[in-house]
Amino acid sequence: MRIAAVSPSRQILDELRSHLTAKSARHELSTVVGTVLDALAVAEQKLPELLLIDVSTDNLDEMSALERITSRHPGIEIILLSSGRSPEFLIEAIHIGVKDVLDLPLVPAALDKAVSRIEGKSKSKSTTSAGKQPGKVLAFISCKGGSGATFLTSNLAYILAAEKATKVALLDLNLQFGDASLFVSDQVPVNTLANIASNINRLDAGFLASSMIHVLPNFSVLAAPEDAERSIEVKPEHIDALLNLARTQYDFVIVDVGSALNANSVKVLDHADIIFTVLQMTLPFIRDSKRLLKSLQSLGYANERIHLLVNRYEKGGNISLQDVESSLDMKVFKTIPNSYEAVSASINQGVPIMQIAKNDPVTRALHDVAESLTGDMKATKSGWISNLFHHAST
Repeated sequence: MRIAAVSPSRQILDELRSHLTAKSARHELSTVVGTVLDALAVAEQKLPELLLIDVSTDNLDEMSALERITSRHPGIEIILLSSGRSPEFLIEAIHIGVKDVLDLPLVPAALDKAVSRIEGKSKSKSTTSAGKQPGKVLAFISCKGGSGATFLTSNLAYILAAEKATKVALLDLNLQFGDASLFVSDQVPVNTLANIASNINRLDAGFLASSMIHVLPNFSVLAAPEDAERSIEVKPEHIDALLNLARTQYDFVIVDVGSALNANSVKVLDHADIIFTVLQMTLPFIRDSKRLLKSLQSLGYANERIHLLVNRYEKGGNISLQDVESSLDMKVFKTIPNSYEAVSASINQGVPIMQIAKNDPVTRALHDVAESLTGDMKATKSGWISNLFHHAST
């Protein structure tokens, strides 16, 4: 298990290293001399499964620092090392997500028990994940740049999590121009797909969770690399490992592929249960859709896996749905209506459209797509948004 420890006392860090490494060769321990204020940087750089933090030194900002860690990295288990802290402090720490508090000076038996409990929990999660039905991979590919696929991808992912009580991951594999996280969150990604690729030997459920932006408790986003230079680090074998793991952790793994067909995007399509091809009803889009569909068919993807999504649909245009279907020799799966003002507001504010325009035609159309993916599953009080509204009204 990957463990990081932060303490202003070198002696305490030495004690931790001596005991933990002697107890189990499986533990990979990093120690940092510092305070709780340094712990967030340690969490983001080391990506541990367990973070031990010495809070024996009073600091006015320590609770907010702890809360930043637990909110940004819910996959990291935290144990505090404390001497003489008030019960109120400890209760608040547990409330924000700290898993345990150990007294200083260290009692080896108590440390062993706490670490073993977290290690057992991690193994239990792995066993449960291994036994559950694997999640569905949904790949979204633009027939042509500017189709609006990223907007649809990110907002559908949000609706599936918020309204359908499913656990959703959004992976941005538009390696050159990916910005899917901006459509649903203002959080700055600490890690991206490039960090996963460069640390692929460390990839597990904890590492993946720690690398993602957590928009909702059940909706996380893995951002694309921030610059094109880092995108070259991402290889098909990295995507293969990532999707194999993500399937075990999420009900839906939604991937924004971009518009390029290359080794990386083909690897995503190989995993995809459904390939959504996104187009608009203009001649250039229809022409490029023909090319894309021909390529997909030549790669061996069955038509049953390919779903046409027509974005910015308006009735009464020069080109009809029947024209599109006839030209592409394929039925349109769903249409997303044109609603310029609501969509523009959503994009410019970086807020999912269902939050700012719940009854907009685009929101309703995305609900329809979500319903088709979840079958008879209905929105329930277990949904995060439903719980929020329920508590707000009581």
